[in-house]
Amino acid sequence: MKLVVQIPCLNEEETLPLVFAGMPSQIPGIDSIEYLVIDDGSRDRTVEVARGLGVKHFVHHARNMGLGQSFHDGTLKALAMGADIVVNTDGDNQYPSDRIPDLIRPILEGRAEIVIADRQTHTIAHFSTLKKWLQRIGSRIVNIAAGTELPDAASGFRAYSREALLRLNTVTRFSYCMETIIQAGNKGLAITSLPVETNPKTRESRLFKTTREHVLKSAATIIRAYIMYRPMTLFLGTAAILFCAALVPFVRFLILSFFVSNSNSDGHIQSLLVGSILMMGAFIALALGVIADLIRINRVLLEDSLEQEKRYRLTRDFDPMTADVDQGWPPRRRTGTA
Repeated sequence: MKLVVQIPCLNEEETLPLVFAGMPSQIPGIDSIEYLVIDDGSRDRTVEVARGLGVKHFVHHARNMGLGQSFHDGTLKALAMGADIVVNTDGDNQYPSDRIPDLIRPILEGRAEIVIADRQTHTIAHFSTLKKWLQRIGSRIVNIAAGTELPDAASGFRAYSREALLRLNTVTRFSYCMETIIQAGNKGLAITSLPVETNPKTRESRLFKTTREHVLKSAATIIRAYIMYRPMTLFLGTAAILFCAALVPFVRFLILSFFVSNSNSDGHIQSLLVGSILMMGAFIALALGVIADLIRINRVLLEDSLEQEKRYRLTRDFDPMTADVDQGWPPRRRTGTA
């Protein structure tokens, strides 16, 4: 059983040694532990420091590609390395590395395929009241979309089984955290959480510049993922609201036209017009829902094909010996005949 700990890094030469200070050297049930650093366009000595700490596997980005892309590339490389379990942590030492054995235990015991650390954000001193409130609201929305009960959906300290990573496909390049939960929940993967205490703050977040930017990008990610997996729920709900709203001016027009004395129906044509517009909107939403659901079905078939392709490429078509130091991604294909 192989564990790969992947660490996305952007200029983390000062904090990376702190991350490795708590790394476990042995874990019951794990035969080997390997480390993978995703260098997301660092301009300092992050890579040199990582090598000095014993890291042998890297994914290099010539420029900053974002956390979502780093997670995507890192997990593919980890799978090519033969990982049975992949743990994702951050290079800023936010998460306690010594809790990795606890994080992967539910996977080893067969109780879960994904484990997400609960940072217990209400206890984090440097989180503002607004940020704590937004984290709670965001997690609640994600849980509704995914059908899960996770207290901290935005946590980046998490463990994935190989099977889970083969079935997940990230789309957004801003952050993978919420998208993978929504995907996993709708694909029936078993997800659980583990309470942890975060380490003291070492620097400001580089994922977003302002809270407003974070809220907008996170909201866009959640909405996109929700539409991808539950389009009929969204569009049928919208159609129902518009349909009910259209009934109000229609009923008003009928009442004023036929039951109110001395009423001139020509004077209430605006009600008929507003109702017609709302009714058209309802039918458009219904049509969009049908189209989106057909696209969803097609995407499910494509994801099944992609999953099978990933299984083939990562077990037969690629030579694991090429997934080595500084080889980048993807590994080289085998040449010659079998």
